[in-house]
Amino acid sequence: MPGYRKLGRTSSQRKAMLRNLATQLIYHGKITTTETRAKEVRKIAEKLITLAVKEKDNFTTEEVMVKVPQKDSEGKRVKTVENGRKVTEYSEVERTIKKDAPTRLAARRKILSVLYPVTQVPADGRRKRSESKKVDIANLMFDKWAPKYSGRNGGYTRMIKIGPRRGDAAPMVLLEMI
Repeated sequence: MPGYRKLGRTSSQRKAMLRNLATQLIYHGKITTTETRAKEVRKIAEKLITLAVKEKDNFTTEEVMVKVPQKDSEGKRVKTVENGRKVTEYSEVERTIKKDAPTRLAARRKILSVLYPVTQVPADGRRKRSESKKVDIANLMFDKWAPKYSGRNGGYTRMIKIGPRRGDAAPMVLLEMI
């Protein structure tokens, strides 16, 4: 007997489906799926949250000087003409950055190897590339979920049965972060 459910899929399809469900659970905080899929996703998500909880405070902060493009009142970059070419003007700004310790970096890479990248689209639903932005899902784990569960030893998710699915009567559940 295997240590996991096959879910009627090939291994690559199963892995992709579970990674996608785990990503959506961590990004949105809850998903609706079948009971057997939820039990498998729960295993993946709880391991990743445990990893994030262990490494949440394992970083140092550093002050660095960063070149930032200057912008006008409309939010566009200020450009000047030098030697017949348009050149963006930059100003130096001091910023505070977090430097991960080696174990936190390893945890970040593990999280990113399991979860898919997430792109946040504007609230109006229009999928314009210029208005979309990438979400750092590992930072979401370290900054949102890890502090919330720092005093807890496992049991980060909850399954609520919502009845059979219309069509094939598969038992559906709401899987959510507690």
